[in-house]
Amino acid sequence: MMAMPKGFATTPKPPYYAVIFTAKRTAGDHGYAVMSDRMMALALEQKGCLGAESARNADGLGITVSYWMDEASIVAWKGEARHLVAQQFGKDRWYEHYELRIAKVERAYGGPEGR
Repeated sequence: MMAMPKGFATTPKPPYYAVIFTAKRTAGDHGYAVMSDRMMALALEQKGCLGAESARNADGLGITVSYWMDEASIVAWKGEARHLVAQQFGKDRWYEHYELRIAKVERAYGGPEGR
């Protein structure tokens, strides 16, 4: 089996959950880059976190998808104290708008090497 390309999360066989965070950034950094790196590292340390993938375009629209073992793990991450601080900064200074969606992954596959 081929190794997962850099930037892709390695997830187990479904089912598991995906938290999809889509956001439009405000202008300027205002500490965002440092906090974003900290939150990604912290999320990956949480019980039940399976991995994450993130991308942002030049216009400031970004999507981060984190993968979780179960809904209880997602709830615990939402309430983690340092994450709560980052959430408030996001509302106050970093995001023009955001959408958060939670989905249950029931099927997953990759390619094209497995053709």
